[in-house]
Amino acid sequence: MDETMNQRPPDNEVRLRGRVSGAPETRALPSGDELVSLRIVVPRSAAARRRSRVGIDTIELTAWSSALRRKASRLAEGDVVEVTGELRRRFTRGSAGVMSFVGVDLLTCDRVRQATTAR
Repeated sequence: MDETMNQRPPDNEVRLRGRVSGAPETRALPSGDELVSLRIVVPRSAAARRRSRVGIDTIELTAWSSALRRKASRLAEGDVVEVTGELRRRFTRGSAGVMSFVGVDLLTCDRVRQATTAR
């Protein structure tokens, strides 16, 4: 039997668990579409922390469907979420010219723990 037939086809799905780092933002695009974007902070593995002084990564998340926009917009800074999505590379223009960044288009978004508020 051919070895390649036993291999799983490549896919683009990520799963992350992290802390929401700020208030979600709703934006309207020129096309009329709306999206909600937010950032989460995820810890790096012990091996990655040994290679770098930075112990976290900040990941940009984007919610496109109406159900995911509603869920994402209800999140608050400090909430812990578990998400799945597809990795996307995006380009933007800034004062230094064209820049790119990698973010995640959400497929699922679930709050695992609500932020605790100081009293």
